[in-house]
Amino acid sequence: MSVVLAGAIATALAVTCLILVPLGAQRISGLSITHPERSMLREAGWTRSLLAWECLRALAAICGLAVAGSLGALPLGLVAPVVPSFVARTLAARRRDERARETVSLLQMTLAGLRSGASLTEALRLAAGSGREAAVGPFAEAVRAFDLGAPLDLALREARARARDQRVKLGLDALSLCVAEQLSGSRCATLIASVTDRLVFEQHVADDVRARTSGIRVQVVLLAALVPGLAIYLAVTVPGMAETFKTPLGSFVLLPLAALLEVVGIVASRRLVSGIT
Repeated sequence: MSVVLAGAIATALAVTCLILVPLGAQRISGLSITHPERSMLREAGWTRSLLAWECLRALAAICGLAVAGSLGALPLGLVAPVVPSFVARTLAARRRDERARETVSLLQMTLAGLRSGASLTEALRLAAGSGREAAVGPFAEAVRAFDLGAPLDLALREARARARDQRVKLGLDALSLCVAEQLSGSRCATLIASVTDRLVFEQHVADDVRARTSGIRVQVVLLAALVPGLAIYLAVTVPGMAETFKTPLGSFVLLPLAALLEVVGIVASRRLVSGIT
C-alpha cells in the first residue's frame, strides 16, 4: 500500500464521517454510551468535546501513517493514535499528584481554623477558597453543594466517590466522618491532625523513593532509545540492513514488533517504578 493510497483512504473516511455526523448526532446523543477516556480527559484539562478528541486521534493517525509510509514502514503509523492518549494520561497523573499535595495543605489550613475557634464548615470553606480551583476541586465542590442546601457529609461522600487519588479520598473520608458523627471541635482537630500527619509522612516517603528511582527512570529512557538508535545507525552504515527494513518482512513484521516491544517495555517499567512511589 502506497502513501497516496493510504492518504486517499483516510481522506475518504474523514469526509464520510463529516457528512454522517450531522445526520446521526441526535440519535447518538440519546444513547447512554460513556467514553472510556471521559474521566481521564476531564482530569487532564481537556475542555473540548469528545468528538474533537477523536478527530485529534484521527489526525494523529493520518500524520503517523504519512510519516511511516514515507520511511517505508507503514505499520509503524498505527502507533500514532496512542500518542494523544499517552500524553493525556501523563497530564492527568500529574494533576492528580498536584491535587493530592494540595489536599495536605487544605487539611492543614482546616486544622488551623479549627484550632483558632472556627467551626468545621467555616474552616473548610476558608481552606477550600484559598487554594486553586483545579487543585481543591473535590472539596470546593462539596462546599458549593452544601451552600446550595445539601448535607455536608453527603456532599463530601459524593465528592469522595468521584475522586481517584487515595490521598484525596482519605481527606474526604476524615471530613465526612467528622460531620456525620457531629464531633466536637477538639476531636475533629485530633482526627484531622492524625490524617494530615499520615499524608505528610506518605508524601515524604513517596518523594524520597521518587528521588532514589530517578536514575532508574533515566535508564529506562536510555535503554528504550538505544535499540532504535542502533537500528538507525545500522540502516545508515550497512546497506544490507536498510534493504532488509524495506522488505515486507522488515516493514510488516520486524519494525512493528520492535515498536510494540518498545512500548510494552516503557509502559511496564514506568508502572513498576510508579507503583513503588
